[in-house]
Amino acid sequence: MPEPLGEAFTRLAAAHPERPAVTDDVSSSTFGQLEALANRWAHELAGHGVGPGDFVSIALPNVAEHYALTIAAWKLGAVPQPVSHRLTPGELAAVLDVVRPPVVVGLAPGTDPDVAPASTIVLPLGHVPTGPDTPPPPAPAPPAWKAPTSGGSTGRPKVIVAGEEGTTESAIAGRAPIYRIEPDGTFLCTAPLFHNAPYLFSLLALMTGNHVVLMGRFDAARAVALAAEHAATWMYAVPTMMGRMVRLPARPELPALRMLFHIGAPCPPAVKRAVIDWLGADRVLEGYAATEAQARTTITGPEWLEHPGSVGRVTGGEIEARHPDDGRPCAVGEVGELWLRPEPGRTTYRYLGAEPRTRPGGWESLGDMGSFDADGYLYLADRANDMIVVGGQNVYPAEVEAAILSHPAVISAVVVPAPDDDLGSVAHAVVQTDGSAEQVTDADLDAHVAARLSPAKRPRAWRRSEGPLRDDAGKVRRSAFR
Repeated sequence: MPEPLGEAFTRLAAAHPERPAVTDDVSSSTFGQLEALANRWAHELAGHGVGPGDFVSIALPNVAEHYALTIAAWKLGAVPQPVSHRLTPGELAAVLDVVRPPVVVGLAPGTDPDVAPASTIVLPLGHVPTGPDTPPPPAPAPPAWKAPTSGGSTGRPKVIVAGEEGTTESAIAGRAPIYRIEPDGTFLCTAPLFHNAPYLFSLLALMTGNHVVLMGRFDAARAVALAAEHAATWMYAVPTMMGRMVRLPARPELPALRMLFHIGAPCPPAVKRAVIDWLGADRVLEGYAATEAQARTTITGPEWLEHPGSVGRVTGGEIEARHPDDGRPCAVGEVGELWLRPEPGRTTYRYLGAEPRTRPGGWESLGDMGSFDADGYLYLADRANDMIVVGGQNVYPAEVEAAILSHPAVISAVVVPAPDDDLGSVAHAVVQTDGSAEQVTDADLDAHVAARLSPAKRPRAWRRSEGPLRDDAGKVRRSAFR
C-alpha cells in the first residue's frame, strides 16, 4: 500500500532522530525536532478545521518551520500551498481568494486580516503552535502533495495543484534519482521556497534523509562558504546565482559537492562554461521543466560541451516545436512554440484560477519558444509574449541578454521592447555592472554586442541599474522595465 508522506517522515525521524534535518539562518533542527514541531502544527491546524483535501497556505520566509508546516499538512491529508511572504496585500488577497484555505500561516504582524477570505483563519508570523508533539490520528494521503503559485504569473494569480497524491511512491521515489539527489547528503537551497523548484527539490532531499541548508536570501560569497562549511553534496541554483558565484574573486573547490543543478531560465553560455571550469563538467546538471510537469529535459555537463546552449534531450513526456502562426511542425533548428504532453494516462497538475492553453491530442503550451537540433537537443529562445518583432524579424530577449552578459563587467541584464517609428519596435537594455565598471560606456557595450549579434538584435538604448534586476530565483517581470 502506498505510504503517505506524513507517515514517511515520521518513520524517517524515528530511524534518525538526531540527524540534522534543516539549518536556516538562525537555527538547526534534527529530524526528531522537526517531527515534533510538525506534530504540534498538525494538531493546531486540525483544531482550526483543516482536514483531508484542504489547502494550508504557507506565507513564511526560508525557515525550518516552512517544512514543519508542509509535513503537518501532509499528516492531516491536506495540501501545502506555499505563497510568497513578499506579496503586497492586494496580491496576497488575490491568491487566497483563489485557494480559499481554512488557514494561512506566516503573515507579518499588523497585516490587515481582510487580505484573507472571511472563512480563513490567519496565524501570524511567529505564532507558536500549542498542540502535543505526538503524531495526529492517521489520515489518508493528500490528494496532491503540493500546490505552489506560478512564479511568472501576471494579473490574476494561478495556483498549480500537483497531479500526484502525497505518497512516497508518487511524489518522491521516481523523482530523486532523475536529479541525482542521493540519500543522506547535504542539500544547499539558495532560493525562496515560495518558488516551485527550490520547494520541490529541497523536499525531495529532505524526504530522502538529506540535511537541508536554507539561505534566507542569496549572497554569492555566503553560498559558496555555506557549501564548504556544511560539505554540501547537492546545490540548487539559477543562472543569475551562477553568474554571481563565478565572478567571485576566489572560490573554494567544494570537494564534497556531487552536483550543482540549475533550472528556471536559459543560462548564458559564458556563465555555464565558467561554472564547468570551476566545478568540472561531471558535477553540473541542467534541466528544463515547468511547475505543471507535463514533460522535462535534462543535460549533463559533458553533453552540454558537445551541444553548448542546449537544455538537453527530452527525458520525460514529449516536447515538440511548432510554428506559432499555423501550428506546423518546425524543421531542425527552426524556432517555434513548444508544446508539451505527459506520458499516456498521467495527470500532472490542475490549475486554480486559470485554464491551460491546449490543442488536440493532449498537448499544452506554456508560451516558451525553442528549437531542436538534429540530435534531439532542445535550445530555448524565450517566451512567446517576450518576443520583440523588429522590422518583421523575431528577436528573443534571452539571446540578446546572453550576449550582453558575456561582457565581463555586466552582472545582470534585461532586454525589453520599445516602440520605433520605422521598425515598429526595437530592443532596449537595462544593465547592472559591477563596482569596478564605472567607465564602461554605452559605446563599449554597443561594440561588445555588435561582435556577437546581427543589427536587428542589438539594443538601441542602454539604461543602468544600481541594484539587481532579477529576484533570488532568477525571475524577472519584463513589464516592469517597459
